[in-house]
Amino acid sequence: MFIFNRKKRIQHLGFNDFWFSLIGILMLSFITDYLFSKSFIRLPFSIAIWSWSVSLFYTICDWMILRGILILLRKKYPNFRDDTKRIIIFISSIIIVVTLVDYLGGKFIKFFFSLLGDNVNHTTQFRILLPVTIITTMTMAIYEAIYYYVRLKKSIREEEQTKQIIIQAQLDTLRNQAQPHFLFNSLNTLRDIIDQDPKENAKTFVDNLSNVYRFIIESGDSNLISLEKEMKFVKAYIHIQKERFGDNLKVHWNIPSQYLNKLIVPMSLQLLTENAIKHNVVSKSKPLEISIELIDDKILVSNNIQLKSTKLHSTKIGLRNIEKRYSLISNTPIQIEKDNDSFKVFLPLLQSSDLKK
Repeated sequence: MFIFNRKKRIQHLGFNDFWFSLIGILMLSFITDYLFSKSFIRLPFSIAIWSWSVSLFYTICDWMILRGILILLRKKYPNFRDDTKRIIIFISSIIIVVTLVDYLGGKFIKFFFSLLGDNVNHTTQFRILLPVTIITTMTMAIYEAIYYYVRLKKSIREEEQTKQIIIQAQLDTLRNQAQPHFLFNSLNTLRDIIDQDPKENAKTFVDNLSNVYRFIIESGDSNLISLEKEMKFVKAYIHIQKERFGDNLKVHWNIPSQYLNKLIVPMSLQLLTENAIKHNVVSKSKPLEISIELIDDKILVSNNIQLKSTKLHSTKIGLRNIEKRYSLISNTPIQIEKDNDSFKVFLPLLQSSDLKK
C-alpha cells in the first residue's frame, strides 16, 4: 500500500507525511477528547484511556479517509487552474466524512461496548460536529499549503528550464545560420542571382535572409507562437535553400487555413527542415522531398531518407530540444517514426487549454 511507500507518499502529497500523520492523529485525538470529554481530568486513568481511545478511533477514521480523498482529487485535478474546484469538493467531503464517521462510528462503538456488557448511547450532535469539522479542515489545510508550495517551486523550476531551453534553441539556430558555410553559400547564391537575374530576385533573396534572422530575434523567450508565424519563418528559410538547390529540393505543404491560429513551439518546423537538408543528399538524381501536412491535429514533417556518404556527426540536439520544450509546455509529446525509406516527426498543435499551468 502507498501508505507504507515513502516514494509514493512524496509523489502524491508533496512530502513524506508519515510522522506528520502519526503526530497529527495523536494530537487531534487528545484535543478532541479534551474539548468534549476531558477524560484525563475527570476520570480515573484506566477509564480515561478507554474514553480517549474513542476519540483516537474517530480521528484515525477521519484522517485516513480524508487523506485518501485528498490524493484522489489531486490525481484528478492536478493543475493550478483546478485548485478552486478541488478545494470546494474537498471541503464538502470533510463535512460529509466527519458526519458519516461520527454516525457510523457511534453505531460501531455502541455495538462494541455492548459486547463488553456496557450500555453506551452515542448520538450525533451538531455542537460536536461543527468544531470537529473546523479542526479537521484546519489540519487538512496544512496538507494543501505544503502541496501548493511544492507545486509552485516545481512550476518556477520548469519555467526557468523552459526559458533556458528556448534560449538554447535560439543559440543553436543562430549558430547554424551563422556558420561560415551557411553565410558563404548564401552570399554565393546572392552573387549568382545578381549576375544572372533581375534586381528584384536579389531583393527577394535578401528579404528572406533578413526574415530568418528577424524571426529568431523577435521570437524572444516565447514558449509558443501561432502556426502562421512559424510557417512564414520556415518558408523564408526554404526560399533561401531553394535558391541554392533549385528543384532538387521539393517541399510540399498541406495545411488548411483554419489551423493557422493554433500554437506550436517556435523554430520547431525550421529545425526539422534544416536537419533533413543537413543529413541527406540533395541532387538532381536524388531530389530531397520534404512534406509538411496536417494529420489528426498534428503537423507531420516527413522526408525521404538518402543519407550522405560522408555522414555528418548528429548530436540530435535540435530534436531533443523540441521534445523537451513540448514536455515542459504541455502533456502532449511529439512522435518520431523512422523506417528504411522515410523519417517522420509529428508535432502536436496546441491551444491555451492544453498548456501546463
